[in-house]
Amino acid sequence: MSPVRPRSGILDIAPYVGGREKVEGTLKQYKLSANETPLGPSPKAREAAMEALSAMERYPDGGALELRKAIAGVYGLDPERIVCGAGSDELLHLLAQAYIGPGDEAIATRHGFLIYPIVTKAAGGEIVQVPEKNLTADVDAILAAQNEKTRIVFLANPNNPTGTYLSFSEIKRLREGLREDVLLVLDAAYAEYVRSNDYESGIELVATHDNVVMTRTFSKVYGLAAIRLGWAYCPASVADVLNRIRGPFNVNVPAMKAGIAAIEDKEHTAKAVAHNEKWRAWLSEEISALGLEVVPSVTNFISFRFPTETGKSAAEADEFLCSKGLILRQIASYGLPDYLRLTVSTEEANLKVVAALKEFLGKA
Repeated sequence: MSPVRPRSGILDIAPYVGGREKVEGTLKQYKLSANETPLGPSPKAREAAMEALSAMERYPDGGALELRKAIAGVYGLDPERIVCGAGSDELLHLLAQAYIGPGDEAIATRHGFLIYPIVTKAAGGEIVQVPEKNLTADVDAILAAQNEKTRIVFLANPNNPTGTYLSFSEIKRLREGLREDVLLVLDAAYAEYVRSNDYESGIELVATHDNVVMTRTFSKVYGLAAIRLGWAYCPASVADVLNRIRGPFNVNVPAMKAGIAAIEDKEHTAKAVAHNEKWRAWLSEEISALGLEVVPSVTNFISFRFPTETGKSAAEADEFLCSKGLILRQIASYGLPDYLRLTVSTEEANLKVVAALKEFLGKA
């Protein structure tokens, strides 16, 4: 054993493992495991990123001011309360680093995003995972788990990998039930896809309370996953804290330029959302018709449950689909071993998935 050892608890962290990228032995593959947009980024964003590469010798603007102003302009926010990062994952790490320490706890739901336990334990704290109701966050369970050690509540709304969400009234009830010194972090990575009238991403609560933060990403509807870009809308005091501990040049120039172009190209975003609305509904209906239990989703993916009997299990379905070049996401690591998660993709990929599932279940 090396004499150089990490801090206690670090080696207890289970590394994050993403979905499969590719499989062997197929002519054409469809990666449906990472919730990437099938339309790709705005052409304007792609052009802006490429143009930015012409000056790679220059350091970025350490404060990402132009990007923060662009975000603020679209949503009507104060740019001073926006903090940008290399994906929303970095911001979640920074929040945990700033507000959690040894002996502290963070609360997340049983099937919440796997990054929450990682950032909590990396900061020296303990994660408390509470039960859900019908694969949806349960406000009463979260509030019941609150104690004197609680420092942060992490809530993905909508949630990954279930695709379910809490209404704004429930989010407000949660906030009202938390102590003022507990930080509510609303991870709204999929907010742009939600079209439910009772949903709100968190902007209103951040604007009116000192213990709520909303994180967002450019990886999903904007199609900028490869260059890592996210942002947080915070109370002024939290923004000040994050700016003290983040890297001085944590967002690169191509990401900033692409982000500005992407968020301002509302036409491309609208096309991506419309495509998703159409095909998510179609996939949900077709897969339900096969006798599989589909979790109602407001995101750009759906999760569905397989029987436990041999020959029809989720793991066997995954291997069969992979043999057809269709790469879905097993979500046993989220406590859902009988489910697969499917990203809404191109028309071609969507049709092929349903046809392959029919074949696997003997219903072709």
